Amino acid sequence: MPRRTPLSQQFLRACQDEIDHGRLFLFAPVLLGAGIVLWFSLPHDPPLAFFGLLVPLLVLWAVLSVSGHRLAAALCMGASLLLAGMGLAALETRLFPTTLLDSPVTTQIEGVIERREAAGENRWRYIIKVHQTEKPRLSRPVERVAISVRSTAAPLPAGGWFSARVRLSPPSGPALPGLTDFGFSSFFDGIGAIGYVYGKVGISTRPLDLTVVERLQMGVFALRGRIGDRIRGLVQGDAGAFAAAIVTDERRAISRETLEALRLSGLAHIVAISGLNMALAAGICFVGLRTGLALIPRIAHALPIKKIAAMGALLMVSFYYLISGFGVSAERAYVMMAIMLMAVLADRPSISLHNLALAALFILIKSPSAVMGPSFQMSFAATAALVAGYTAWTSRTRDHGEKMPSTRSQSLIWAGLKAVWLLLAGTFLTSLIGGASTAIFSIAHFHQFTTFGLAANLAAMPLISFVIMPAALAGMIAMPFGLDAPFFAVMGYGLEWVIVIAKAVASWGGEVSFGRKHDLFLPLASAGFILLVLSKTGLRWIGIMVIVAALAVDRMAPAPKTPDLLISEDGSLLALLHDGKAYVNRPRPSDFLYRQWQSVHPIRETITPQKAELVRLGATDAKAPPAASAAETEEAADAPYRRAPLASEELQEARKVFALYFSRRDGPRFHCQTSLACLSVTGEGTRILALQDARYVGPACDEADLVVAPTSRLAACRSGAILITGEHLRRTGAVELSFTAVGRDRTSWSLTPSFTGETRPWQIHRAYSWRSGRDDNHVPPHLLRLINDNDG
Repeated sequence: MPRRTPLSQQFLRACQDEIDHGRLFLFAPVLLGAGIVLWFSLPHDPPLAFFGLLVPLLVLWAVLSVSGHRLAAALCMGASLLLAGMGLAALETRLFPTTLLDSPVTTQIEGVIERREAAGENRWRYIIKVHQTEKPRLSRPVERVAISVRSTAAPLPAGGWFSARVRLSPPSGPALPGLTDFGFSSFFDGIGAIGYVYGKVGISTRPLDLTVVERLQMGVFALRGRIGDRIRGLVQGDAGAFAAAIVTDERRAISRETLEALRLSGLAHIVAISGLNMALAAGICFVGLRTGLALIPRIAHALPIKKIAAMGALLMVSFYYLISGFGVSAERAYVMMAIMLMAVLADRPSISLHNLALAALFILIKSPSAVMGPSFQMSFAATAALVAGYTAWTSRTRDHGEKMPSTRSQSLIWAGLKAVWLLLAGTFLTSLIGGASTAIFSIAHFHQFTTFGLAANLAAMPLISFVIMPAALAGMIAMPFGLDAPFFAVMGYGLEWVIVIAKAVASWGGEVSFGRKHDLFLPLASAGFILLVLSKTGLRWIGIMVIVAALAVDRMAPAPKTPDLLISEDGSLLALLHDGKAYVNRPRPSDFLYRQWQSVHPIRETITPQKAELVRLGATDAKAPPAASAAETEEAADAPYRRAPLASEELQEARKVFALYFSRRDGPRFHCQTSLACLSVTGEGTRILALQDARYVGPACDEADLVVAPTSRLAACRSGAILITGEHLRRTGAVELSFTAVGRDRTSWSLTPSFTGETRPWQIHRAYSWRSGRDDNHVPPHLLRLINDNDG
């Protein structure tokens, strides 16, 4: 009986076989990306001397390679790539720092309009390179801001001077602890603040002191804006905004209703210029140009028409990338497509995992921070799975050729049936593989998965492939001659049907929420997926087992306790969670924020607040803020403004009213008086008071157990009540609170913050105090105790 080979030897042999098959190069971007992720995940920057280990590792790799120890050399190179990835992340952070705004402020800014984008009906979003601020002058001035303007006038041109009084806010942090930090992406996008305009915008045409590169960039963005305006002018409504998004990546003009339908139906990937759009555009151009040249026998026999077609497609996708606004997803798609087309020029296989690895290496070296985003991970996961599937299918077809019928009539019938079958099967398999490969990352990052996405993609992809993208390409070619209207009309009709499909599928429901996953879920599942897709030997089975292990770890881990109270990072939105219901203090919670709360916590029903008149506000109570162009937003309604101080009688009256309400204990539903406060009592008797008017913080501290007062300057309540202010939340980010089940006892409360004193470059703006002019990451003792009780 033959002796069984130990599993360790089988594993080493499989690794050696992978090296022999030349698959080691495919894992280079994986290891480089792992190093980048590791560096960005650290709580503090490691010392620079740490990167000195790279030199001895490379020397050791060279020695092992020369001596023939290929497996040991591969392990040494893997460690070098991990360290190199960390070095690339550190280098990007140091070379391209962005000053993020530390606190919300209303100020006068003056700067140059770098680009603009339609953001809905009569609304525009401008990226401004700030030259100066005044009234007040910012002590930590930001370099670039994104400003929303509502105006019926023509949009402002790129390259003009922008002057206006604006309300600026820092980029938002995580909606809840552990979720996406948008300040991270803003830091690497170079956007230091976001805001909107108060009053009118001043514009001048005085000369600009710009470099040649800056002038070229502005020219490209101006061209992009004109193309988007032209398409939206020819195709009205959401179909026109959708068409402009596919061509120029200006997505903000699409209505919320349509975007939500696309998201729920699994068709949101069509909106962004990604691998699908770029591949279709390049493929249509390549096939069309090659077919056209093949119809001319003299050219077909004398010239390499395949390479000519590839060069034409490369020029076309290069132009497509230029007018896309240089988005991250468009950049990845362009690099991948450019490498594939250049492979055709070099007589190499165009669709291969090696080309994909080259594209990934290019992106990781150029923009290491991109690997942290779900867009990068999902894009390359889908592409890798599709390329691996294509490679396996072509290998199977080559090894097991099908016997064709002999007669001509049978051949014609067979060819027709086979073409239809391949089209249907290809669409089905492409949608299935793409959806399955991105499921891990969708669940880990967004905590949701759309079960009917396959059906929506099967219905929409033929329209996109055979109607929408060909019409878009023809329209762009005809646009310089003014003959583009019919083509974009056809594109608009096709997109209207896509929107109909999206809304129909969205109405079926099918969106499954998974809540927070275990910390090991994404690393394990990603490692298993990579082994499954990139391996050629039995390591694929190990990949499947690792994915199963990731699911088992997440399933067997104790379910996290649902917190009792959620507080947004600006303190404006609170939600009491009880028995699958969320009692909120806002009649209309922010869709973007609240949807993230629903994705990680079991919220089946939302209970809005009940109106109440708690305290009669005096006539001199407030000086109304100036009218804002974005006055409908909650941020405008909550902008700070000066208020007259309260008399002692008014404070006494408020104290009595608060005490009277709390004594009723009529359930956890919030009772709110506009511009004053919202009050609630939990089932355990915890008294909560969300205060909009900071003048009442004294009575609130006396009567409540928890006071959330975003505009209060007090650091703590003398009464012992827990006070959470805007300054506190600026340091901690959004928080989750768990109360005790023993009456009003506050000693066993626990608080989970989004931030716990990290000092990474994209977080240090939270510690800066504009009053003292220095960094101050101090968290008051009463909150620090709650965080420490939670092992924070």
